[in-house]
Formats: sequence, structure tokens, C-alpha cells
Amino acid sequence: MTPPRTTRLERGRNALGPALELVHTGRAPTRAVLTAELGVTRATAGAVAAELEALGLITVDSRPGGAAGAQGRPSHRLAVDAGGPVVLAAQVHADGFRAALVGLGGRIVATAPGCQDVPADPGHVLAAVVEAGAGLLAESGRRCVGAGLAVPSAVAEPEGTALNPLHLAWPVGAPVRELFREAVRDAGILPGTPGSPGTPAVFAGNDVNLAALAEHRHGAGRGARDLLVVATGHRGVGGALVLDGRLHTGSSGLALEVGHLTVNPDGRPCHCGNRGCLDVEADPLAFVTAAGRDPGPEVSLLQRSRDLLRAEYGDPAVRSAAHLLVARLGLGLAGLVNILNPDRIVLGGLYQDLLKADPERLRAVVAERSLWGRSGSVPVLECELAHNSLVGAAELAWQPVLDDPLGALLG
Repeated sequence: MTPPRTTRLERGRNALGPALELVHTGRAPTRAVLTAELGVTRATAGAVAAELEALGLITVDSRPGGAAGAQGRPSHRLAVDAGGPVVLAAQVHADGFRAALVGLGGRIVATAPGCQDVPADPGHVLAAVVEAGAGLLAESGRRCVGAGLAVPSAVAEPEGTALNPLHLAWPVGAPVRELFREAVRDAGILPGTPGSPGTPAVFAGNDVNLAALAEHRHGAGRGARDLLVVATGHRGVGGALVLDGRLHTGSSGLALEVGHLTVNPDGRPCHCGNRGCLDVEADPLAFVTAAGRDPGPEVSLLQRSRDLLRAEYGDPAVRSAAHLLVARLGLGLAGLVNILNPDRIVLGGLYQDLLKADPERLRAVVAERSLWGRSGSVPVLECELAHNSLVGAAELAWQPVLDDPLGALLG
């Protein structure tokens, strides 16, 4: 039996998602590049770009200026539409929450922080962050096409439950995705009737996993095949892994709990029941206390730690505390390098500041303790994106549009 022929229109529609992802991640800045990346004709690439422009997702500059002396006609330039739809991104951390509107390309359009003690009832804070996001939407007048949430906990799949929110007072197994979905539905910020079941395009994930996704698509991890991200934010330490270009979360969303690597066997008791975990030996609280400073309630621990590194690194106690954290972090990273063999390591949160303060010390510790030594050392870089967990939460919400622009936007 002869297989049915695929028409040019069908080929173009099948290419909409891959084309949008290429523009979204900056890998197709021109129509000529888009044509080559998709492996289609110029006519098909032009039709695809025109369709995405009609959907309000990208812009096509049909009169680009060619460089002086350039041969031939310059290709049309492609970019995400800065005035197009947005998604609501939300993040909850130990010191409060933040809501943001994020467009294609990982661009944060508007943001609203909420600094408060996070209550033991996750529904309360999730309702507050969605309320803040609804306010941003009302002010912007933009269309919202999805919502994503980042939380400081492993999120089990497919249930969407927070299994170990160690630095929040939430109960183990809190149904964060469902609570977030209910808050979004009740706020009426997505298409559909407020209060109706089945609000689409609402997601939740671990904050460091989402930071890794954002950095891989838009930041310091762009172009890496196997990317390891390790970060310490307000409390604790998290890690994430991108393998062969895809976020690795394991069989049920719980992979790479790097905060519970033992780096000091006789160290502090950890919340997990072990002792000397990276989570309690190399986070902002560990740094502030090792420096002999009172953490104090005035600012977040992350901000207090960063202020010490930036303004008081000349103080011997601060420098000694920084060296201690570098030794512990380097030990943990070396073990991960031996197991995972990533082609790049990206550090976030306080670790960015440690790397800036003494870049060669951390790299040397990793090289000396890893199996391959200096001959096989892995590049260690800082995260590039501000609020990368928020951008990663937005990536979750954008994914249905990237997969099927027509279906997600037009139904």
C-alpha cells in the first residue's frame, strides 16, 4: 500500500513547533538559518515564519540591512514578538515568593516580589503569588497562555506533589501543582471560565531543575550536551542535570538530590537524617555562621551572604569561611564529575559569588579531586540569567505552545 503523500501545508504545520523553538532559543536569527535547521525549502520556511508571525509569536523583518560589502540579498531577520503573549511564572522560596510575566525567549516582562514568612499551608502562599501575578497581568493587558511554578523541593511525577520541602513548613507530599492549578483557575487568568475544572497549561517543578532548563535554553548552558547545575539559594543546596539536551528528572521526578551528598562525615545533622550533607555544610546559613556573623532577620540569608563576599572578603574570617565552603563544594562537585562526566558545570546563587571571589580556587579543588585531574577538567561557569528558576518555570508553561503552536493558541 502506497503511504499517503504529505502536502506542503502539512509539512509547514508540522514544522511550526520546531521553528518556534529555534527562534525562542535564539538558534534561528534569520530565515536562512531557519530553512537550514528545519531542512525544508525556502518557501516552506517562509510560510512557517509567516504563520508564527500571524499568531503573534514572532516578528519577521523583511527589510534587514546588509553588512557593508556583503554579497547577495540578506536574509529576513526573525525574533520573538516582544509584545506577544506571556506566561505566569511563580517561585516560592524560604524567604517568600516572586511572581513574573515571561515572554518567549525567556524575557521577563514584569515581576513582583513578596517577602514574607512562608506559612505551613502551601495553598495560602500559592494563592498570594497567583494574586500578585494576576495584578501584573491586569497592569500589562497581555494575554496569558500558561503558568509554571518553581518550589524548593523535589516534585514527584505524575502526582505533582512536593516530597521534601525541607526548608519550608509544608507537609511532606503537599499537592503543590493541584493547589497552584486551583489558584490560577480561581483567578481567571487563563482562557476558560473561572472555577471550571481542567485549567490547561499549569505546571510545577523543582526550582534548581527549572534553573537548569532555563540556563540550558537561554543562558550559560546553551550549547552544552551534558550540563550539571548546582546552586544554593536562600537555604539548602540543589542540583540538576541536562543529558543530551533534555532535563533529567529520573523515573518519577526525584533525580539528583545533590544536597544530600556527604562532604563532612562528622558535620552538622541534616534535615534528611544524615550528617554533614552539602545541604547544611555549604549553604548561606553555613557560610554566615562560619564567618562568625549573626544571620539576623533583617535580610535574607542569601543576600547577607552575598553582601559579606562582596564587601568584606578582605576580612580573614569571611575569607576563611569562603575557603571552607569552596572545599566542601569542590568535594561534592568532583564526585559528581566522576559519576556524570558533564561537559559543563554551571553554578547558581551564592556559588556564583564564591566563583567570582576566587575563581581559580574552586576550579583547582574540582580538578584535584576528580578522577581525570587537570587534564580532563570541566569548565565551571556562573549562571547568566537573573531569576533563572522563574524563567525555567515559564519554560514549563511555554512547552505546550512550543510543541503545537496552533493547537495551544487556537484549540
